[in-house]
Amino acid sequence: MNVVGVEIGGTKLQVALADTDSLEVICSLRETIEPAKGAEGIRHQLEAMIRSIQSQHEVDAMGIGFGGPLDANTGIITKSHQVEGWDQFPLAHWCRDQFGVPTVIRNDCDTAALAEATLGAGKGKQSSFYVTIGSGIGGGYVVDGKLMGTSRPAFAEIGHLRPGVLNSEAANTVEAESSGFGITTQVRYILEGIAAEDQGDDYWELVNSCDGNLEALTTKHIADAAARGNGIACAVLTDAVETLGWAIGQMITLMAPEVVVIGGGVSLMPEELFLKPVKDNIATYVFPPLASSYEVVRAELGEAVVVQGALLLAKQSLEK
Repeated sequence: MNVVGVEIGGTKLQVALADTDSLEVICSLRETIEPAKGAEGIRHQLEAMIRSIQSQHEVDAMGIGFGGPLDANTGIITKSHQVEGWDQFPLAHWCRDQFGVPTVIRNDCDTAALAEATLGAGKGKQSSFYVTIGSGIGGGYVVDGKLMGTSRPAFAEIGHLRPGVLNSEAANTVEAESSGFGITTQVRYILEGIAAEDQGDDYWELVNSCDGNLEALTTKHIADAAARGNGIACAVLTDAVETLGWAIGQMITLMAPEVVVIGGGVSLMPEELFLKPVKDNIATYVFPPLASSYEVVRAELGEAVVVQGALLLAKQSLEK
């Protein structure tokens, strides 16, 4: 039997076919998404890709990791924050109608969590918590090879914790401080507030790194500057990793995973800037009896992680 795994992101569309026994990929396709064409444009691309695979191979089930909130029970997309036209779209039903195969969908972070727990850095552990630190922050929790919380509107959304009782506003979240977007926003805010007479070397190093266009400033610019000892970059990163470590410490205290797998673009910073201080802060904030009960590791599966998770979703749907 064969299964198809699909990743629908904000910039890329990936499809892979694998057999259910080994999940060895038989063939794969990738296309760039054109956001201006909206959700309908993505569906046209997906239809052509799946038809191409079905013209040569039988497909028995499909799994999809979608980059946005959705209702896993009904297979209806809530919305996409990157591409217009997905609001309340019944994606699972559409796929069943178009391709004649049972289809299961989950958000991309949950899908990646399943892949890392089963095939990647969490392999062999009974419980695995996955957190991705990119432009946003998402989480997924897997126990005995099964995603937890799929019947709930949201689950393990660590990025939406509010760090401290004073942060009563919904926007004051871990994501707002510790994500790539949050880090760059904080640095821009500081730079924009520095008076001309106070614009020293740290200021100009960051401004020059993006050719004077602060909107083009990235977390890579900031990480590179921090590695050279830039005071502004170091201060913002210190706050960001402390907040993230606090949040992961709360998750470990509540759910006691055996392993925490950290992925996403921000996690690729040098270990001394990111992973080591995150671990140190987790150790500070976690419930002491759990202190030696968990590991914190980098994700292993790279860019294919969502597709591999989608293949697993499809395989699991056939085993029910």
